[in-house]
Amino acid sequence: MKWTSGDRPGLRPVREYRDHFEVDQYGDFRLTGAIRPSLDLQVVPRQGYRIEIYRDQESRTEIPMIAVAASEEILYDLFTDLVATMGDILDVVIETHHERRRPGDASRDFLREHIDRPVLQSYLEDFRDVLLDDGCLGLAVIDPAGPSEVQFDDHKVIVIYARHLDAFIEVLDQYGIHRDDKLRLISEGEHLHSTRPTYTERVDALRISLGAE
Repeated sequence: MKWTSGDRPGLRPVREYRDHFEVDQYGDFRLTGAIRPSLDLQVVPRQGYRIEIYRDQESRTEIPMIAVAASEEILYDLFTDLVATMGDILDVVIETHHERRRPGDASRDFLREHIDRPVLQSYLEDFRDVLLDDGCLGLAVIDPAGPSEVQFDDHKVIVIYARHLDAFIEVLDQYGIHRDDKLRLISEGEHLHSTRPTYTERVDALRISLGAE
């Protein structure tokens, strides 16, 4: 198990953390094994999405974005259906924190360019378990022709960047996920990440399968 800087063993009894990690459902919202809110529940997880404008300070460009919180039972299928709205040839970035020794250390990114979307989705299905349950793994799928990007980050939050959001919103509607611009994401409060030693090998296998370097 890995802790963020705001929640660490020593501040509270380890048993209290273990009991907290066994709670994987809040109302109708079920969490994957990758992430938990803080013990004091600064953010209570719930399903929904919000629309914002992302502003890049360096390039001074603005792009619409959607941030999505989805319950575990639909999360992976939702992600792949969102990717299915993108082009036929995509880029994919794997982001891993497995070699990070302390909070704040940089992640490692691996890029595979120009992969056929059906091939990518086939590989992702093979690694569905680690994508959902590894709190040290994130993925970004990029459509250079869009341009658009769908991120499945290490908090198991989906973030979409695109000039035109209609196709993505249609998928969210099909899953019964409703807009809520007051939605708070689990990453916006103190939280706990979880991983397993075996996931390091699984992430390496995913990287090799995709040919990401």
